[in-house]
Formats: sequence, C-alpha cells, structure tokens
Amino acid sequence: MASTGQPPSSLKRRDSPATREGDQLIVTPLGAGSEVGRSCVYMSYKGKTVLFDCGIHPAYSGMAALPYFDEIDPSIIDVLLTTFRGRVFMTHATKAIYRLLLSDYVKVSKVSVEDMLYDEQGILRSVDKIEVIDFHQTLEVNGIRFWCYTAGHVLGAAMFMVDIAGVRVLYTGDYSREEDRHLRAAEIPQFSPDICIIESTYGVQLHQPRHIREKRFTDVIHSTVAQGGRVLIPAFALGRAQELLLILDEYWSNHPELHNIPIYYASPLAKRCMAVYQTYINAMNDRIRSQYANSNPFDFKHISPLKSIDNFDDVGPSVVMASPGGLQSGLSRQLFDKWCSDKKNACVIPGYVVEGTPAKTIISEPKEVTLMNGLSAPLNMQVHYIYFSAHADFAQTKSFLKELMPPNIILVHGEANEMGRLKQNLINMF
Repeated sequence: MASTGQPPSSLKRRDSPATREGDQLIVTPLGAGSEVGRSCVYMSYKGKTVLFDCGIHPAYSGMAALPYFDEIDPSIIDVLLTTFRGRVFMTHATKAIYRLLLSDYVKVSKVSVEDMLYDEQGILRSVDKIEVIDFHQTLEVNGIRFWCYTAGHVLGAAMFMVDIAGVRVLYTGDYSREEDRHLRAAEIPQFSPDICIIESTYGVQLHQPRHIREKRFTDVIHSTVAQGGRVLIPAFALGRAQELLLILDEYWSNHPELHNIPIYYASPLAKRCMAVYQTYINAMNDRIRSQYANSNPFDFKHISPLKSIDNFDDVGPSVVMASPGGLQSGLSRQLFDKWCSDKKNACVIPGYVVEGTPAKTIISEPKEVTLMNGLSAPLNMQVHYIYFSAHADFAQTKSFLKELMPPNIILVHGEANEMGRLKQNLINMF
C-alpha cells in the first residue's frame, strides 16, 4: 500500500539555510525500524510525502500496537501505498484480502470496545477510499509517479517503485524470491533504484531447502497423529495457512491410512479467505494454474473448516490449523491451553515468531505456561519450529541487491541484532 504532502516541521532539516527546503530526501520509519511488526515508513522529498504501509504490531493491542504517528502530521501525506483522507492504493487481491484481515483483527483482539482501533463500520467505510493498481501500471498523484512489482510473500503483495523528480525509491515490503506451492517469486525490477528500502526479518540466516522443510513438517504431523496425539498449527489466517493446507491435503491424499484422521482449518476467516484464493488463481504460479484446469487446488479433499471450539468434537487424533499465528488469543490459544499439558500432542510453529507473543515464549520450551485464565500449566506438548516464512533469507537478499546494485540501502522490519549483522555483511560485500 502507498500514501502522499509537505514535510512536517519536526522532520525539517535543522541546519544551514543554504540547504533548499525539500532538497534532502528524508526517510523516517514510524514502525518496523528495529522491530518486526507495525511496518510504516514515511518519506519526504521536494515537498512531496509518501507513506509505505501502515501496519500494527501483533504483540500489542489497541493504541499501543500502532505506528508512531506522533512523529508526523498525517493530514499532509499525498499518497498512502496500501487509509485516511489522502489517496490509498492497493493491488486487486490486497484490497479483497484487506477487508477480511481487518475483520479478523477485530475478532481476535483482546481489547475492550472503547480501545478498539476500528469497528466493522469503519472497515466498510475505508474500503470505498481504496483505489486499485495493477502490477506494472504507472500512476501519478501530485507529481509523484509510482508503479509496483510482484513481491511473492502473500497473495497480492507488491513492491512499490516511487519516482519523485527523477529520484527513484524501491520499497520491497515483505518479499520472497522463492516460488512456493502457490505464489510466484518476487520480480527483479528492470532498473536500479537510487534508494532501496528492504526488509531484514531473517538477517543473515539461511532457510533450509523447501523439500527438507516440507518433509520435517509432514513427518512431525504423521508421527504425532499415529501415536494418537493432536497437532496444533498456529498460523495467520492468510498466506502461510494456504501454503501449508496445500501440503497437508496432498500428503493426506498420498496416505490412505490417515484418511480417518480429520484436518481442520479453524479461523472465522477460513471460508472467505478461500473464496479470495479461488478468485485470484491468475495471480498465482504456473503450478496452481495448471492444476486449476482440472480442479480447484484450494477445494481441499481432506480439510474442513471449523467455525469455533464449540463445534469441535475433540476425540482422538486430529490436526488443527488455527489463527492467530502468535497464540495471543482466539482459537489457536484456546486449543493450545486445552492441549499443552499432554506429551502426545504437538504444536508446529510454521512462520516467523514476533517478540512478545506466546508463540515466541514456547519456542524456548519453558517448563510451564500461563493459560488465558491466568493459571499455570505444565508445557508437555512437543514444540516444533519449522518456518515456512515467506520472507527473504540472507541468500535471497544478497542476490536481489547484487542484481539491483542500489547506491543506498535502508534496512527495515528486522530485530536490531539481526539487522546489525545483515548491515555488516552488506558493507563487507559492497
């Protein structure tokens, strides 16, 4: 998403009057500066302003989850690339998903009604303000030209290139250069930007090859249910969930001995997200499009949606994928509290875990956990961290930057230590 106005006085250059106002390009992260979460990057140049992204931090709720807007005056932004009085742009699939995700956020937030950031009515009003942009389509607003490229990561995800007075800035957002089971890899822009603002979530870490991750994932699940255990997969309602469901559905199809063991996809969003996925088949990779010619790959044979824990007949082994991914609240947390004390059960954490969330806490396998009711319980269930994260690793970041060779690089969306290590490596390399 992207947005645009005059730089606020707090960000104006404070040195010699010889510097013409606006000649300096200023980038201010209002979120995801040295953290993962609340992505929000503010940029001003030659009297124009753009806001890339405007997210929340999943470990906090209410106002505390928001970016640091007090650093700027939001009324002056010309273009928001992803909501407010300016103009907001998203890709078609992102706009379709946006509504569902915001509704889900309202449902899984643990805050009181007065602390809610918005309600269902607000979401509907904001949808009317969103303008859609096609990949590679160039738009111009107030002298700011911009266009976008496929970013991988999640359906509809885009990297934005912004051109102000001939200076080009590329904002990758979350991106992945690895094609997975349903998404294309991020594109390489055809020319180099002057500045590249790039995510650093995984720093200098390298992902295991995809086939090894998939095998670990299906092995853990198979052995757990074979011993009569239950498997909980906490995942965000959208993105990795669909990827993992494709893997599970295929695995179950190939293993008739598992057909009597149910797989549930438990999220208030489940059905509606699937409808979006079924609609935007053309935005996916060749593998999915060729499968689609015969039958819809998102029409799962062995997986059924689960509306709530009340509809769940919890007898015998099962596999449940539930949101939210951080186990903060909602269905995934209810099932975790119910299953965490039995050593036959397993919890498979399939994506990046954000600091401050229960999912992050259990990765270090503490002896005890605090349940939602405030009581303590022993953590006996097996915890497996197998990341199918659709964020670039060090190898992807390195080759992406080698191809682009931008003269200036700004790292965002990474924990400070990871970011520092990546910075050092890039300095040595370039």
